[in-house]
Amino acid sequence: MDPYPKPLRDLIGALKRLPGIGEKTATRLALYILADRGNLPEELAATLKTVREQIRLCPSCFNLTDRSRCAICINPSRDQTQICVVEEPSDVLALESANTYRGLYHVLHGLISPLSGVGPDDIRIAELMERLRRPGIVEVIVATNPSVEGEGTFHYINKMISDAGLSVMVSRIASGIPMGGELKYMDQVTLASAMRYRRGVPERER
Repeated sequence: MDPYPKPLRDLIGALKRLPGIGEKTATRLALYILADRGNLPEELAATLKTVREQIRLCPSCFNLTDRSRCAICINPSRDQTQICVVEEPSDVLALESANTYRGLYHVLHGLISPLSGVGPDDIRIAELMERLRRPGIVEVIVATNPSVEGEGTFHYINKMISDAGLSVMVSRIASGIPMGGELKYMDQVTLASAMRYRRGVPERER
């Protein structure tokens, strides 16, 4: 017999749908919300409703925004000649936190994955090519993860740009052995990336 009333069980079930949240964590969160003596439940409900109603995709880069265009796209101080291609909006946040890249972004909302039934037409590659056909873009930096899907998506984008005859430089973010990592513990994709994106050592550093 379930010890929890149906409304509480429904809340636990809803929380379990979030990534990384299991039964125990969902139960703990639900009980915390229920026991709150303030207005946490009302604030959560109102915030979720606002997010659902106001957050949309930027029509230029497909990042998340609550405006007609996202804050990065309308920022005049950003380098308008570079586009960094990422898989998800969370990748934009990660790169922005590093505070080194000052160009624009393009969010694919997925990676090409034939085994999962995801093809090029299922993600935002066509929109990327449309942006690249406009004048002014000098470099595309593909910052997809160094996975089989990420590498495949990179090579597909590179081929599309080449076949279209666009005079745009295509770059791939460096990937490989992390600092402190050991070769014997690395997977094949990581090792292959480390070899592929190796760099030469200037004479002054030898």
